[in-house]
Amino acid sequence: MIPAQFQSFVQSLTKLLSANENYLALAAGGSWIEGRMDRFSDIDLVIVHQSESLPLAERKALAESAGDLLSSFTGEHVGEPRLLICLYASPLLHVDLKFVSLSDMHSRVEDPLVLWERSGVLSELLALSEARFPHPDSQWIEDRFWVWIHYAATKIGRGELFETLTFLAFMQQTVLGPLALIRNGALPKGVRKLEMTLPELDLRAMRQTVAGYDRQSCLDALYAVVGYYRDLRQATGPARLERRQRAEQAVMAYLEELRFG
Repeated sequence: MIPAQFQSFVQSLTKLLSANENYLALAAGGSWIEGRMDRFSDIDLVIVHQSESLPLAERKALAESAGDLLSSFTGEHVGEPRLLICLYASPLLHVDLKFVSLSDMHSRVEDPLVLWERSGVLSELLALSEARFPHPDSQWIEDRFWVWIHYAATKIGRGELFETLTFLAFMQQTVLGPLALIRNGALPKGVRKLEMTLPELDLRAMRQTVAGYDRQSCLDALYAVVGYYRDLRQATGPARLERRQRAEQAVMAYLEELRFG
């Protein structure tokens, strides 16, 4: 069930959009589609317009009109400059407003839920095209994995534990989380909602890749990253995957030296 404060925000925004002929539709993505929203959720909204692009000033003006806007910024850090990330007060809400032209909706990672539209324009486009969620490239990962592991091992050896902890989080986000989700029939959304999606066996393997600020803990977690990756590689990798066996053997020998040296 969609929380009442989320519904109220969308209703206010819909009134603004319907009063401006440049806006064609409003759609919801993320948890709204899945019906799994709770009071901790963000609101992911797509605003479809007729213009080729909208000036930032116009996007911010709409965001300010939609509620008590505390702060907003664009989404270049996630590779999406069309995104306006907003924080509203009364109630405190995180709302992502993605401004796109109608033609932009041909290329999308999910089919959003249409909340409002003019003359069925968005529903018609969605029916005639297909969403494609990007999946990780197994060969791309394998080509880099053992170099990454060696890098982390050298940082443990030198005592750069903060760097190691950051690296472990990178591996969880970029490699282990997506592959674990694929193995369990879910979209590879990094580490999002792993606790609600993965079975206990996978969750236990993921927990073992979490380290404390301690050399041995970091080393144990790095070994756990390797073990879990090998398991996921076997389960999800294509038959034609070219394994970097010499690199794997050399790096594992280096890890053994580090462990017992």
